Amino acid sequence: MNNVKTSFSIRDMENLSGIKAHTIRIWEKRYNLFSPERTDTNIRTYSLESLQKLLNVTLLYNNGYKISKIAKLGEENIPVLVNEIIAEKSEKSHALNSFKLSMLNFDQALFLNTYNELTEDKTFTQIFNDVFLPLLNELGLLWQTNTISPAHEHFITNLIKQKIYIHTEQLQFEAPTKNDEVYVLFLPENEIHELGLLYVNYQLALNGYKTVYLGQTMPVESLEDLLKYYNNIRFISYFTVTPTKDEIDTYFERFGEVLKKSPGSKLWVLGHQIQDFDEDSVKDPIVIFKSINQLLDSL
Repeated sequence: MNNVKTSFSIRDMENLSGIKAHTIRIWEKRYNLFSPERTDTNIRTYSLESLQKLLNVTLLYNNGYKISKIAKLGEENIPVLVNEIIAEKSEKSHALNSFKLSMLNFDQALFLNTYNELTEDKTFTQIFNDVFLPLLNELGLLWQTNTISPAHEHFITNLIKQKIYIHTEQLQFEAPTKNDEVYVLFLPENEIHELGLLYVNYQLALNGYKTVYLGQTMPVESLEDLLKYYNNIRFISYFTVTPTKDEIDTYFERFGEVLKKSPGSKLWVLGHQIQDFDEDSVKDPIVIFKSINQLLDSL
């Protein structure tokens, strides 16, 4: 059990629940909702059970329940009421909390059980947009505040990748219905963050397009090989870490030389590194998208 995180600081509790540390202290003192232990230097530490309770309390609180009423429910009644609310309208919040606990404790079974519950009435696209994307957006903050480690992030993102692989493979048994354009998806050299690109590939396959998925750290020069096989290629890349913002102009110049050899082909780019990039400085055949949904809407 030494790989399970069982002790949390009040900042961890704040980051994971979205409830301010000051508010948690008030709930603790006024309503006796939590009983943290104290270190020798009088610093609060909270158990895994306290975190689970806080996540449940947060769900109730965000659904209109007054904290004074929640405090009177009793330990055994809070999960019951949470399940009733989940059944009605808050499945997303519950799933987010379950996935967080799965990540914190490297609990694959909890991830799979939560995911399977979601599939009962949601498509994979809905699950990704409604639950996985908000979760992934939180990971950056949790990592920056040392609430989670890179190991936690890798654990949860690889489980999500597995689901994308499974759903993409199911689509690939069918021949593409749209063959006018070929989408070649790749990450630039030294870029390994491919979850977003994998999801774009899934959506393209879902919509009947032919895709060629090349994956991580592809040199620009190697992409020229694709020009021997296809015309009207839509190259798609995702800049999460590289190229750096200072290197993007140079990268686009290099890629522009490749595109000159194939009139009609384009480079579509999205990702963190181009969020603040000046779109006016980029001209066709290079196109910048600020989000996955913006790219998909352009199809």
